[in-house]
Amino acid sequence: MIPFLRMVLSAAFMIVIIPLAALFVFPWTLIARDATFLYWIATKIAMVAVWLTGAKVEMRGLGNFDPAGTYIFMSNHVSNLDGAILIARVPRRTSVLVKKELWRVPILAQALTLASLVPVERKNREAAIQSIKAAGEVMRKGFNMTVYPEGTRSLDGRLLPFKKGPFHLALDTGFPIVPVTTLGSFEMMPKGKFASKAGTVTLVFHPPIDPKQFSSREELTDAVANSIRSALPKERQ
Repeated sequence: MIPFLRMVLSAAFMIVIIPLAALFVFPWTLIARDATFLYWIATKIAMVAVWLTGAKVEMRGLGNFDPAGTYIFMSNHVSNLDGAILIARVPRRTSVLVKKELWRVPILAQALTLASLVPVERKNREAAIQSIKAAGEVMRKGFNMTVYPEGTRSLDGRLLPFKKGPFHLALDTGFPIVPVTTLGSFEMMPKGKFASKAGTVTLVFHPPIDPKQFSSREELTDAVANSIRSALPKERQ
């Protein structure tokens, strides 16, 4: 099947299944005040949608950390496929930073809050600081956090400079960082492309990095960047 048709099929699946799932799962979530089932459904939908694009997923290094622990997962970001692939495969539930505008939809806002997702407004520095504090509160409840420290997708697959916020979160909370290198998604669907080629995406989970072992944010940032970079091909480092 050609890439365009695969992407159309994946998009059509989500257009049909997401409203149906919301029709049944949102009311249950709001009544039960528990987003566990909502989260499970969302990850399964993401897995199927990615599979329909022709993507296969391999994981390496899961033995490098305790899956029952609480971590900040940080990965390079090169494709629209990345989030759906990684978030659905992080052990246990993970929270993410989500655009604050989504909280304008009343029922969706309640579901997002129950799912312990964190609203973020990147253009407002004070609001961004509050988001980091909110993320820390979510993690103290036992949820992982998954972030893309580059803040955007790389145009050429090379690692971009990291934003400060995720590392302030690590230093403030003390939770270890699990660096993740995402391989293969750039070749399948780079930034600016709608269609996805079939292929294999590999997630490389590196050993956790303890932020308490570093005297500055800059040192911690360099350590995480070097860990992610270590599994990238030379031309992408």
